[in-house]
Amino acid sequence: MAQAKKKATQLKEAELIVEAAPVKAEPATEAAEKATAKAGKRSAKAVKEFEDKQAKQERKATAPETESKPAPAKASKTRAERAGKKYREAFKLIDRTKEYALPEALELAAKSSPVKFDASIELHINLGVDPKQADQNVRDTVVLPAGTGKDIKVATVSDDASAEKLFAKLDKEDIDFDVLISTPDMMPKLGKYARLLGPRGLMPNPKSGTVTTDIAKAQAEAKAGRVEYRVDQAGIIHLAIGKVSFGKDKLSQNAEAVMASVRAAKPASLKSIYIKSIYASSTMGPSVKIAV
Repeated sequence: MAQAKKKATQLKEAELIVEAAPVKAEPATEAAEKATAKAGKRSAKAVKEFEDKQAKQERKATAPETESKPAPAKASKTRAERAGKKYREAFKLIDRTKEYALPEALELAAKSSPVKFDASIELHINLGVDPKQADQNVRDTVVLPAGTGKDIKVATVSDDASAEKLFAKLDKEDIDFDVLISTPDMMPKLGKYARLLGPRGLMPNPKSGTVTTDIAKAQAEAKAGRVEYRVDQAGIIHLAIGKVSFGKDKLSQNAEAVMASVRAAKPASLKSIYIKSIYASSTMGPSVKIAV
């Protein structure tokens, strides 16, 4: 009996000693490994990326605000600045703030021609029309009193004999003429060559006076200086009225004839301004504004 009590006492003391023993702490690295997963949002890589992102946002919030200044825009060069030396010298002859009288403008346009050859003098007339409307598609012909300054080659189609010779050339796309005149009865045969002649402005047309029964008169007018004009898609007429060598008087005669024809062609339906602006220039020279 005494021995049994002694063993029970010894077992109880052993249990108390085990309970009182200190628990050994796990290493810091092992605890960190348990706190993070191998992959996913709690992986070491994901935690580091999150901490870096938080630190970046904090730095941005505390950094002083700085105003970003836009880069200065580069000034684009004008046509005169991009052009050659001769053009720039010719450009200086013209006062860009001034509107010149017609004779003075034509004389200045001829004087400011920067090329050595006998350049053409052109009129550029900006009209307040809508070319998409049939009644505002301004188009007409005019005979220049002083001529065009060109040696005009005229071809005619009035009978089967003349047609045979011309068609043989057109089949080879051999075009050696500036104006083509036809009688009305030959026009159906010419229709075959409309795609060849049309884009070149050579297809005969009653409005331009090149479809007529009076072939001799049409030939004389064409060689004397009859020209056709029409507005482009922007509503502008571009027309050569002579050469630099013509001088002020002849150029003025031709320009007045053109302007009279343009004024007479004003559409009846147009209620706004008809002639907006007029400029004169040589083939490769600067433009001169003409007082309307």
